[in-house]
Amino acid sequence: MSAPKHAADQPATPRGELALRMVAMPADTNPAGDIFGGWIMSLMDLAAGVSAGTRAQGRVATAAVSNLSFLQPVKVGDIVCVYTEIERIGRTSITLAVEAWVLRRGQEARTRVTAAEFVLVAVDAAGQPRPVPPA
Repeated sequence: MSAPKHAADQPATPRGELALRMVAMPADTNPAGDIFGGWIMSLMDLAAGVSAGTRAQGRVATAAVSNLSFLQPVKVGDIVCVYTEIERIGRTSITLAVEAWVLRRGQEARTRVTAAEFVLVAVDAAGQPRPVPPA
């Protein structure tokens, strides 16, 4: 994981709306004491599912994750805040920008730690794609 090279690489505020908040706990760490990237990805997937499911008015399934970037390590005790913003709505799919930010103990500023694009598909009870209802 590498840090952004310039302050301009770090946006001042998150994109979209807060969809999920969780405290990073010791059980989620690797041997070096950093939080596993997979744990962060799972939070991002949950947040994307909540946002897409609300917009799709029902069940959704993750179809793809792209442009995943781990920008900063997450430490035990960090409050992980996941933000989502709908970028596109197709016939059966919803594409979201998903960002994870942390609030670190003793610091007021948020830090963006991970960003990705998620594509979720609206599915019916049988797990088959269904149209996303109009807004």
